[in-house]
Amino acid sequence: MLVYDAETVWVFVRPLVPPPRMVLFGAGDFAAALAAIGRTMDYRVTVCDVRPMFTTADRFPDADEVVAARPDQYLAREAASGRVDTWTVIVSFSHDPKFDIPLLETALKLDVAYVGAMGSRRTHMHRAQTLCEAGVRAHALTRLFSPVGLDLGGRSPAETAVSIAADIIATRYGGRGEPLSHRASPVHAPRAAG
Repeated sequence: MLVYDAETVWVFVRPLVPPPRMVLFGAGDFAAALAAIGRTMDYRVTVCDVRPMFTTADRFPDADEVVAARPDQYLAREAASGRVDTWTVIVSFSHDPKFDIPLLETALKLDVAYVGAMGSRRTHMHRAQTLCEAGVRAHALTRLFSPVGLDLGGRSPAETAVSIAADIIATRYGGRGEPLSHRASPVHAPRAAG
């Protein structure tokens, strides 16, 4: 809709953009739980795992796409085709360095919103050392959310998925992940004039 008079032009713009992508690597229960939450958050969810017997649409009913492929190769192809962008969220649940390290090397070279990897602190330290030895720069490693998620105290796949989703949201909007009841300031920051 375009309305104008001698001094003012009003333009109605309705952007039609595709939903952001959430790409999950590893075909386990934690990925299934995050796929369900990702769909609720309006992400286009992809689950990728190298094992075809575990990577089925039946196991991941909330995923928009289920792919049996080597994780790093799949991500590289998606990036080369323009299907990975600054809104894309990538989370690795693989726990297997032979897949995890090449995947994270690839992911950390991309301009994406979030790169997370599941594992213990010990796993993270070993992973970070291996990534450094593979040539990943220290600055790139600061973009890796590992261990992935916020400390909410949960343990189940669903609870862990909530903590990861909360971390993604906090990262996207600059939140601190603290209880709102502990803050005296407004719940939502005022929007900038413009």
